[in-house]
Amino acid sequence: MSHRNQDKFGAVLLQVRDDLRQLRGNLEKIRLSDRTTLDIQALDDAIRKTENSIKKHAEDYLKTVSEQLLVLPNIEDIHKKAEQIPKWKPDLDSFPAMPPQREVLPGASQREKHKSTLSMHSLCNPAHSNNRAIMYQKSGTSLPDVHKRSTHVAKHPRMITGPAGRLKPWPRGNHNVAVLEDATGTLPDTSSLYMSIQHKAASLHPRQEPCSCKIDLIGSKSRCQKKLKWEQTPGSTCGETDSKCMTFCTTRTPPPSTSSQSMEHRSMMQAANHLISRNHQNLPVPFPVNISNYPFAITKGRMDPLAADFCLFKQSFSSCWSRVVHALEALEKLLRVYAVPMAKVSGERLVEFSHGWDSGWRTARPVIGLVSVLENWEEVLGLVSRPGQRFKGEGGIEAAAIHIQSCWRRCVARTAYLRHCRRKWAAGTISMSWLMRSQMRGVRKALQARRLRQLESYRSRAQNLAADWKHIQSSKRTIIHIPSLGYSQSQRLNLREFDTLQNIQINRLCEIRDKNVEVIYVCPRHLGEDILHYYTSLLVRDGATDGAENRTTEASSSVRPFIILTPEAVDYFPTRNMCLSTLLKYSPRTLKRIRHLIQGKQAYIVGGVAHVDDLAVADELGVPILGPEPAIAQLYSTKSGRRRIFKGAEVDVPPGQGDIYTLNKLHEALAEIMTQNLGVQRWLFKVDSEHSGRGTAYCDVCHLSCSSWALQEHRRHSVELRNTKWIQESVLLRYSDEIPEWLTRYARPAKASRYPNWACFLKTFLRQGGVVEAYPPSDSVTCLTVDLLLEPGGEVTVLSCGDQLHGSCQLEAVGCTVPQTSVHPETLHSICTRVGRACLQRCIVGHVSVDLATFLNHDTMEQEVWAIDLDLTYSDQLAMTQMLLMRTGGTLNCHTCCLEVPVREKYCEDQPAATSPVVNRYAVLGSHLFHSNLSMLYHNVFLMMCRAHGIRFNMKRKEGTVFALYDSSERCRIGMITVSEDLQGALVTFARNLSVIHQEISSSKKQEETNFKELTKNIEDVLQTIVQNKLRAVKDKPAA
Repeated sequence: MSHRNQDKFGAVLLQVRDDLRQLRGNLEKIRLSDRTTLDIQALDDAIRKTENSIKKHAEDYLKTVSEQLLVLPNIEDIHKKAEQIPKWKPDLDSFPAMPPQREVLPGASQREKHKSTLSMHSLCNPAHSNNRAIMYQKSGTSLPDVHKRSTHVAKHPRMITGPAGRLKPWPRGNHNVAVLEDATGTLPDTSSLYMSIQHKAASLHPRQEPCSCKIDLIGSKSRCQKKLKWEQTPGSTCGETDSKCMTFCTTRTPPPSTSSQSMEHRSMMQAANHLISRNHQNLPVPFPVNISNYPFAITKGRMDPLAADFCLFKQSFSSCWSRVVHALEALEKLLRVYAVPMAKVSGERLVEFSHGWDSGWRTARPVIGLVSVLENWEEVLGLVSRPGQRFKGEGGIEAAAIHIQSCWRRCVARTAYLRHCRRKWAAGTISMSWLMRSQMRGVRKALQARRLRQLESYRSRAQNLAADWKHIQSSKRTIIHIPSLGYSQSQRLNLREFDTLQNIQINRLCEIRDKNVEVIYVCPRHLGEDILHYYTSLLVRDGATDGAENRTTEASSSVRPFIILTPEAVDYFPTRNMCLSTLLKYSPRTLKRIRHLIQGKQAYIVGGVAHVDDLAVADELGVPILGPEPAIAQLYSTKSGRRRIFKGAEVDVPPGQGDIYTLNKLHEALAEIMTQNLGVQRWLFKVDSEHSGRGTAYCDVCHLSCSSWALQEHRRHSVELRNTKWIQESVLLRYSDEIPEWLTRYARPAKASRYPNWACFLKTFLRQGGVVEAYPPSDSVTCLTVDLLLEPGGEVTVLSCGDQLHGSCQLEAVGCTVPQTSVHPETLHSICTRVGRACLQRCIVGHVSVDLATFLNHDTMEQEVWAIDLDLTYSDQLAMTQMLLMRTGGTLNCHTCCLEVPVREKYCEDQPAATSPVVNRYAVLGSHLFHSNLSMLYHNVFLMMCRAHGIRFNMKRKEGTVFALYDSSERCRIGMITVSEDLQGALVTFARNLSVIHQEISSSKKQEETNFKELTKNIEDVLQTIVQNKLRAVKDKPAA
């Protein structure tokens, strides 16, 4: 009970005490006045006044507590009952507030307990002779003897509000009322239930858990449980067994009773309140309630209060009518709101629903709960659920207006909110885009400034390198080799085993054959111990074995003149196909290592395909680059840029045209050059940015229907008139009409793995630009590669020259023969010198590779040499040549095209190499040998297998075979060099080695990928050509 209720309860008790004292004073005044006989009527009036006052105060208190109707019985004629009127105890402080627990009062003896029990029994029995004496002793109240009262006025009970405590919600369908039944089976009078209302409600009604839906009952100490049932007949008494008593947690209002029964029950409940503190357990006991079905009707939401069925229902449930009224009013309101014409209410369901009203109203659906009490609930529920029915009932017009207004406001607010969200999103997107754009602009400007600073540093160091070049070449120097392939991102992503392709030039290590050179080789992948050991034993200088160092190994440069470093960024970007310069740029530990190694030494960088990150690496290391600027290299590395250099060098180039970006221009240019060169039988189409024959397609003229007619028209005119435009105009028009269909049907890419058909190739060709060139008009065409060094001082040096060997693609070289034997040395030197000077004029320095094609012109019977390609990079052929010169100890004289190798005589093996006789040797270099089954063998097993078949190198005779190993994981690519006294012997040895290796590693059950067969076939063709040339030379010699 709250503090507020306690205050009201205390005020009521004080008022009762005052009324009782006033009654005692009136009685004393009557006795003292006149010493006359006591007036019974005056005493009756005083008692009646006190009774009314008590009822009034009790009613106020009960209304304050829970506002529930209870019945307070009246005092009846005491002559009809044997019990006496119980005495009231006004002073509540004399009763201690004890909790409902089983306790033993401390300090009280058994005698005192027995005496107290007897006194309480006498106090509870008004007919006992000691009742008035005990009441006067305990409360100081002297009550008159009213047993002879003759006035018998039967009063009807009054309805008041206020329960003993907060009643818990009754479960639906099982509304139980707790009534005490002792072990003998007798039931107390139901009016005693009302007397559970005591002053100390907290001790009588302990707090129960809200989840309990049953009525709790405080049991006795004995194991015999008390039973609860309805009390139908008044007048039974509450028996006690072994001084055990029961109390109630919740009660239901009993029916009206007589005044004597009420007084009796009041005295009994006072005794129960005194003993409740000794009880220690509550037993929840449910029991069924049989409530009759009291139906009544509600018409148009209005209930007729004078209807007989309703009056019967109201009279039957008057004890709990306060709960039923609220539910009934809500039901009427619901029926009026939804304009229900007729509803039949089940009184039993309504009572059940009303008991669960307080706790279930907020959680249950009100419409469903209220409709469930109706007998025709299906009809009513269907009517209530009908759309728009709410607007037909009471207040429907106002509800409809409110609903329309709320929908309209919601629509307007929703539209405004969505507009606001879109604007907010747009503003956020614009602001974020602007911020990102601003940041990107700032980053772009910073990168541009940084690259401009790096470019200026490159130019400054390049000038110093050009000024000190002669001094650097004659002194000790350190060369940092970075074999980077700085192709575009799309090209790098389309290359298989990109890191292995970059490592093919590992033979740059062989530049240590110059005693003044130390090499720092940056490797694009981690090398195994087998490869490191192989190159350590291979790179021998003056009979001493030099070592290799991998990242963390340190040694002096005098003992180990080469160092192999692998950038740590290789582990961070394993699948990005990033060029080696970029990986080195993002490898600070490796850069720091290189700075430490070159500190205080003359050093420069020799790169690969130029990339913008080369400048960043050079700027970080503070060393110059022996190579062109990336922008210049990118400009002249295209097919169209190479034609411009060749034209500037005034060397012969294939008939053709460059810088083609549209299909119409392609058709027009092709028709024009075909008209001017009717003798060409194949035309090549080359993408500007591609390399190594990957971006090349071809189309044969034999498939053109008008080719025969064009040749006839060409031969019909004289030699002087053949090249005039008016003679060629008819052929040009005919070619222009047939070329589009001819290309669509017969053009083929050279490498189907890169471009599967002509349509794919043409799309790339027109997007990146390209050239159209003529294939040499001969059945016997020899291509050769010449490596040049364009020194910063302005000199052109030929480092290597060799005839190309082709594999599956006739436009891609996989090897070469050194030295070249297809072009006269003076002619070759003249062409290379002119090309080199043209490059120097365009600020191109460093290593340059020139591809030439030579053939015999059948019209003039003279040899022609065309410049067909130019690579501004360190070539694979030059790297293999360095290994050849390192292993043989010879020199390559490109002016005479001779490979001069010193050989010691048999009878003087101790003869120094400087005085040893020099002999000519020929070598075959294969840098791109591929076989998928090579991965099944480790390198040491592969070398043992080759030695078992006699494939080895003879250091004394400077003949034999040398292998180049590229990687330790995949092991599908190798390089091979064969050296012999003549070119025919070197080719035969090379072909034999390929055949032996193929037979050893091939399997009939597994399909392999290899270029061994195509290369062997090409070698056989070259051998056949050599034999024919020797026979022709033998025939021409006697004639001469």
